[in-house]
Amino acid sequence: MSENEVLIEKRKNNVTLPDTQNQIDIRQIPIDKVGIKDLSFPIIVKDKENETQHTIAKVTMSVDLPEHFKGTHMSRFVEILQSDKREMHIDSIYNILEEMQRKFHSIKAHIELEFPYFRQKKAPVSGKSSLMDYKVKFHALMKNHKKDFIMTVHVPVTTLCPCSKNISSKGAHNQRGEVTVSLRFLNMVWIEDIINIIEESASCDLYSLLKREDEKFVTEKAYDNPVFVEDLARNIVLKLRNNQDIIWFIVEAENFESIHNHNAYAMIESHEELSNGHSKDFMIKRY
Repeated sequence: MSENEVLIEKRKNNVTLPDTQNQIDIRQIPIDKVGIKDLSFPIIVKDKENETQHTIAKVTMSVDLPEHFKGTHMSRFVEILQSDKREMHIDSIYNILEEMQRKFHSIKAHIELEFPYFRQKKAPVSGKSSLMDYKVKFHALMKNHKKDFIMTVHVPVTTLCPCSKNISSKGAHNQRGEVTVSLRFLNMVWIEDIINIIEESASCDLYSLLKREDEKFVTEKAYDNPVFVEDLARNIVLKLRNNQDIIWFIVEAENFESIHNHNAYAMIESHEELSNGHSKDFMIKRY
């Protein structure tokens, strides 16, 4: 044992450190969420095409704090995360949440994982392959023994303006946009399937690598498939409704307008009860 380790051991044996976080707070204000945010951590997620995929998540973990406690023990969040398996599917996420509830004696526990998700994608004509990245977020919650899980997928797309096409004789303005779909589901819903639904609903999808013949193809495809931001959102909703496992969704479409200094935006939420009888009453924002 080194001299420094001996010194540390002596201090452990001779000193009892105060637990400041457990001191009584007299302000009588409970905290809805307290924890750690934006911790980078390697994870493994399910991949429909390759079984699993390694990526890096930005992790946020939080619990509720009763009014009589001064603070929470932040190091425990990292300890819980580090001790668990890194394969982040719904079941393992709930194991983490249950441990958070036990160690913090909390009613509610949240974990959010934001990560890039990659797909190998071939250019439409040349067949040149390249990686496309998409932003994905898992948000899981436990309140007492009640579970909730929302998956959010962000997908970039191309849209071409129907109005511009109808009034112009020499082309039409188009732009890149982004679609955000958040959903709850019963059985497994693949990230890839949601990406496909979004890309099929736009004027054209995006690629990392395009040769000249590919650029001609995507330009003409967008011209043949004009959609307003409203069309884009509605097209996606029609496809989501066909999936019997999806019990709630929010679709947001945003066009980064090429001829305006503002963006165009549309949002649709599933207000009606879906096929299995669940409704938006189960939304995380209630908690």
